[in-house]
Amino acid sequence: MATELLMGQLSLLTEEQKLGLLDNIEVKLTVEAGSSNITIRDLLKLNVGSVIELETLAGEHLKVKANGTLILKGEVVSISDMLGIRVTSIAGPEERAGERG
Repeated sequence: MATELLMGQLSLLTEEQKLGLLDNIEVKLTVEAGSSNITIRDLLKLNVGSVIELETLAGEHLKVKANGTLILKGEVVSISDMLGIRVTSIAGPEERAGERG
């Protein structure tokens, strides 16, 4: 009953008003530089100064995910003493579906 009432009220809103309901919802953005598979033995050997080789080519764009879903790719930029990401491409529906998690 309450769901039907809510759906009825939502149907009266414009698309812009419906999107406005989502404006303040926070999502977690993560930036993925790459990944690597290593053995527990090698993991236990890691120390300060150790280097982990990633399965990402140098110069390849980083993946930016929102709540675990790929949304775009970008490159690292320096902003004063902080790091940022410059957007280089927006993920399409097929790319998003294949990159969950």
